[in-house]
Amino acid sequence: MLNGIVPHFIPLDASAMKPAPFKYVAATSLAQALALKAEYGDDAKFLAGGQSLMPAMNFRLAQPAILIDINGIEDLAGIHPSGATTRVGPLTRYRALQRDEAFAGMFPLIDEALPHIAHPQIRNRGTIGGNLSHADPASELPAIAVALRARFRVQTAKQERWVEASDFFVGALTTDLKPDEMLVEIELPRVKPRTGACFMEIARRRGDFAIAGVAVMTTLGERGECTGVRLAFCGVGETPIDASSAADALIGHQPAQTTIIDVAKAAQAMIDPGGSVHATADYQRHIAGVLTERALRTAQRRARDGH
Repeated sequence: MLNGIVPHFIPLDASAMKPAPFKYVAATSLAQALALKAEYGDDAKFLAGGQSLMPAMNFRLAQPAILIDINGIEDLAGIHPSGATTRVGPLTRYRALQRDEAFAGMFPLIDEALPHIAHPQIRNRGTIGGNLSHADPASELPAIAVALRARFRVQTAKQERWVEASDFFVGALTTDLKPDEMLVEIELPRVKPRTGACFMEIARRRGDFAIAGVAVMTTLGERGECTGVRLAFCGVGETPIDASSAADALIGHQPAQTTIIDVAKAAQAMIDPGGSVHATADYQRHIAGVLTERALRTAQRRARDGH
């Protein structure tokens, strides 16, 4: 790690890298996959899209004794609206989320962020569960899950439990998942009426990891007053940062430019970016403030205009 940030190095001869020997099992059911995870614990890895796992194995940063392929477990994929929530299977691929117009309408924050995630080839194979379980601090979806107040259902061979997104991410590339657990469902609460959403990030090139990113949702009352704000950052810490409390000054008032500037400053004070070879910590903090102002204004306008 470099000043608290996980570096992303690509060797010049990446094609020559080979993984350490491992056992491969194509699971045909969730019960089989969880039984194998219970048996092998940390020595087992689940293979879904493999967009993060396979490079790590090729570089020998990850050396599982057994690889459990879960792609054949159809029950783990799909989008399922149900009353006040929508449940998404962890094997659901980014491309499925992008192509589902109903899902995009229900969760415009996710829809706006998806094009920022890597490149089309990655989005064709990458899965939402794999992304969240990988817990890259620069990744967009963990911060969005925090902003949306998502909940995760995790399961072992014998029991299950629910974890709030804000409690799921505990460090860089580290989650609350135990050695015998799998993330089996993502629950997204319905977005309130008169809510505007906005996602923005800055990266060196399109598809690169974010230097800083912000997810914002603003809800307005009948008189245009702010009744709720959700604000979360990616790329500026070892976990996604929930900075919603920085926007408390907006609640009960019609958002004014001076107040939005104050909120951005308060949010900057809540983050502790580590800097990297691409950006200093001061630059990351500055960018986070600029993006917060812009995203808050955009989310407010969208809430007011009804889209």
